[in-house]
Amino acid sequence: MPELPEVETVMRGMQIALQGRVIQTAIIRRYDLRWRISADFSQRISGRKVIGFRRRGKYILMRLAGDLSVILHLGMSGRIVLDSDKTPVPHEHVVLVTDDGKRCGFVDPRRFGMIDVLPTPMEDTYRLLAGMGPEPLDADFSSATLENGLARKNASIKTVLLDQKIVAGLGNIYVCEALFRAGIHPETPAGTLKKKQIRLLHGAIQSVLTEAIAAGGSSLKDYVRPEGGLGYFQHAWKVYARKGQACPDCPGLPECEGVQHITQAGRSTFFCPLHQGKR
Repeated sequence: MPELPEVETVMRGMQIALQGRVIQTAIIRRYDLRWRISADFSQRISGRKVIGFRRRGKYILMRLAGDLSVILHLGMSGRIVLDSDKTPVPHEHVVLVTDDGKRCGFVDPRRFGMIDVLPTPMEDTYRLLAGMGPEPLDADFSSATLENGLARKNASIKTVLLDQKIVAGLGNIYVCEALFRAGIHPETPAGTLKKKQIRLLHGAIQSVLTEAIAAGGSSLKDYVRPEGGLGYFQHAWKVYARKGQACPDCPGLPECEGVQHITQAGRSTFFCPLHQGKR
């Protein structure tokens, strides 16, 4: 599933192509995505100018004239295709056509993604966004903010960081990478972390996300950038999907046996036991 850097990359691509344009029409080829698209979706957004974009967690919000917003979630296999070719793309369920002839297609083979329209002033109270935690790259996301979110949490730090009510937008890849950078074992109970560890973790979260966005995200099985190119951050992974490989920050055998893999709450976790020893 695309995570925060991939979603941010997609949003920026959409912004370049669509902001300032008028949506001439919206073509719905399938209504039955994760949640059914409303019957009046096309009618509500057609003829409106795209005035801005916002990302909230893993959701993209495209703001239209008249205080309407289109909310989009890519799901597990969704992607955005931006072009001027009128030939339908396989599994392209929704197409926005702008006044300059451009097409913005939402392709989603597994149909776990979603698209909806809502009043812009109600974005933060929308059912999928209400109660979401702070944005990890916002200026007001401080070490103290993270500390407050982790306080009195007995679950493992890996599991807690995946809770969107604690920090918005974090996913499996970047939590594994941030914990490695901070030298924190993923099974450490979140509420037991010391202030110094939380400061290191806060910095690691922001640095790994910033670097991943600059690299265009990580290219997973289904994810590509809107213009069709690939992200490159997967080449900078330290531990994710590197089970059995040498830890880049350790001296190697016999002291370190390399990157290990465990399952936490049904999700794969990759870490180095030596570099991230329990504290």
